[in-house]
Amino acid sequence: MLILSAATTALILIDLQKGIVGAPTEPHSGAAVLARGKDLALRFRAAGAPVVLVNVAFSPDFGDALKAPVDRPPHALSDGYPESWAELADGLAEVSDLRITKRQWGAFYGTELDLQLRRRGVATVVIGGIATNIGVESTARTAHEHGYAVVLAEDATTGRSAEMHAFAFKHIFPVLGRVAKVGEIELQK
Repeated sequence: MLILSAATTALILIDLQKGIVGAPTEPHSGAAVLARGKDLALRFRAAGAPVVLVNVAFSPDFGDALKAPVDRPPHALSDGYPESWAELADGLAEVSDLRITKRQWGAFYGTELDLQLRRRGVATVVIGGIATNIGVESTARTAHEHGYAVVLAEDATTGRSAEMHAFAFKHIFPVLGRVAKVGEIELQK
């Protein structure tokens, strides 16, 4: 069991939005990750700990999207996204939650996430969401670099492949912080 102080811990859920939750993921389905994210969010809210819901979105002309030369650009830069793509999944958000919109993989750069956490006295972040090796890993690395204690909720996280997910949880995340299942995370008031 991993016991964390509700007074100094926040939950960060990455990209649990309509256009991402339904995409193919491994080893956990988007629906399972969303359900576990909702469970964590309920427990954090009940303990009085902040819940941060992060989505990724772009302006209609993608003027705010990254345009660095890459071998495999996102298809959406040319095809666009459906209208509800960036909306949080149904039933996830509560009025008390902090909302952060990012325009790149990680949730810290170019957003007010660090400011919101520090002003609330947060020292530890529990992170889950989609995708393991993209938004979740980028956010976890930056949280670690900013001096936060990091906890990765393995079964509230999923990726584009089981192998990539397993690699991150076996080799990367244990050196950035602690790894736990949702049922092993407990908040103490």
